[in-house]
Amino acid sequence: MASMRDIQRRKSSIQSTGQITKAMKLVATVRLQKARGNAENSQPYFDHMYNTVKSMLARSGNINHKYLQPGESKKKAVIAITSNRGLAGGYNSNIVKLLSGNDDFQPDDVIVYNIGRKGKELFQRKGYSIKEDFSDTVNDPGYRDAMDISDVILSDFENGEFGELYIAYTVFKNTVSHIPTLIKLLPVTASEEVLNSEERLTMMNYEPGAEEALDMIIPKYLSSLIYGALIQAVASENGARMQAMDSATSNADEMLDNLSLLYNRARQGSITQELTEIIAGAEAIS
Repeated sequence: MASMRDIQRRKSSIQSTGQITKAMKLVATVRLQKARGNAENSQPYFDHMYNTVKSMLARSGNINHKYLQPGESKKKAVIAITSNRGLAGGYNSNIVKLLSGNDDFQPDDVIVYNIGRKGKELFQRKGYSIKEDFSDTVNDPGYRDAMDISDVILSDFENGEFGELYIAYTVFKNTVSHIPTLIKLLPVTASEEVLNSEERLTMMNYEPGAEEALDMIIPKYLSSLIYGALIQAVASENGARMQAMDSATSNADEMLDNLSLLYNRARQGSITQELTEIIAGAEAIS
């Protein structure tokens, strides 16, 4: 059995750790409240933009446009959104597993547009090529950041750097549920539901023309989806960190209870030994 001094040192260390994890939980809770509000407010626009563009294309017939056709390159590009900080449970590793566990997204076939320093470290360990790093945007993402990212990616797509574009991020469902998600952004495809229904009979008219209209619509569409994913990811990160710190604090409390029990047993054993020695000494004198 460990000595009382060793147990006391261990208790002090765990108490300090528990105070830190409790403080981090409180900080994550406050940040989550703001991030959750942003995510819930932006989600309707995010979904409506996604569904509207796909529905529009389903009613457009066959349009030959650069953003609607796969590029010549066989490479796939992925915008991967993680965080700049750790201590968030499996939040960061789940995004990496989402790609590395998929046979269609192995390192030799994929280039990564990275957002989040923790994800960058994990992707590099797995052998993925980091094309661009936009990690600073995840701290406080704005629509302007999404537009800048979109401009870089669209330029690379037009230059033949890759043939398809996906985004990997974490959907914020509620405080305890965060879902790693992978969706395709380019080439933009029509809605399967509309294609298989009578709604497509109402054809889309473009003014002045489809080419000019899509040149304006698709970049805004891409920027909106990237911004929506960033907002969702920030809320998910803070939710995951709050859960992780709550679990760590609970584990610290449980360990302290166990160590207190061990300490009391060691103290009782020490007292019993001292009494035994006193009694034995008294008997020897008498």
